Amino acid sequence: MINNKLYKSLLTITALFFIAYFCIKVIPPLTEKFDVIGAFGAGFVNPFSSAYAMDAICCWVVLFIWILYESPRVKYAWLCLLLGLMPGVAVGFALYLILRQNQFSNS
Repeated sequence: MINNKLYKSLLTITALFFIAYFCIKVIPPLTEKFDVIGAFGAGFVNPFSSAYAMDAICCWVVLFIWILYESPRVKYAWLCLLLGLMPGVAVGFALYLILRQNQFSNS
């Protein structure tokens, strides 16, 4: 079992790692040719990347459903959905868990 501080730290580190990785991998090719639709479609170029991309999309949908279910009890949950779209679900989900933990432990 881990304590709250370690829990939030690990979530934050994971989200920040993903943001850094995303920026390093996506921004350089996107600045060469600004094509957001093409960049999104590139995630589906082969069966393996397609499966991983669909997993991320489905994880965002699951987060969306969970947020809808708990929305009256978790403030600013909508922000997590936006961050789940850009830069990614790892960031939106981590922030949602932190917000949820903070709000539920304070009530």
